[in-house]
Amino acid sequence: MREITRMTDTTSTRADAQRRRVLAASVEIFGRQGYRATSMNEIAAGVGLSKPTLYHYFRNKEELLVRIYSDVLDESLRMARETIDAAATPFDGLRDLLVFRVVYTCENRELLKICFEEEDELGPDLAEELLVRRRAFEDLFTATLEQHLAGHPDLHLAMTPKVFVNMCLGAVNWTYKWYRPSGPRTPAELGREMADALLAVITPESGTGASAPA
Repeated sequence: MREITRMTDTTSTRADAQRRRVLAASVEIFGRQGYRATSMNEIAAGVGLSKPTLYHYFRNKEELLVRIYSDVLDESLRMARETIDAAATPFDGLRDLLVFRVVYTCENRELLKICFEEEDELGPDLAEELLVRRRAFEDLFTATLEQHLAGHPDLHLAMTPKVFVNMCLGAVNWTYKWYRPSGPRTPAELGREMADALLAVITPESGTGASAPA
């Protein structure tokens, strides 16, 4: 029985590794030529599999796209929770979360390009399911912002927390479009600069409506 279990685990591990290879090839090809212009034949060739073998791992192109979205959303939410939990204060959590998001986006530009530009290729039911998971990330950010504001009643936002969160995420997510690894800043350096700029209006010392120290 132990030997059978070992064999099953090995088979499962190999299958998971093969799926990761297929996903990596799909990200590269989707990113280069777009989801709609890519065929399953091209993905099979890119990973060195026959088409029937590829269908053993993924039934169709849409399943591949959904898996890419799911993996990104799951990892983002997991890392966001860990980042917030490890922070000393809600403000530190907000700053660290923005830095993390910039770093992740800059280091995974091809992946994020697919997530931001191929969403319309998902069917309505699948899109709604993924939207629920994306909202969980945004809700975590919003809840942390509200905790920070509750602890600093002298701070006043010129917009609702939800709008502020969407503004911040829009700014950091867009780095996939313009960040260049050959530029003068590392992703972490850029992340810190962007986080400081975006959160300047809610820092306890210089919040909107608060008096700056003399």
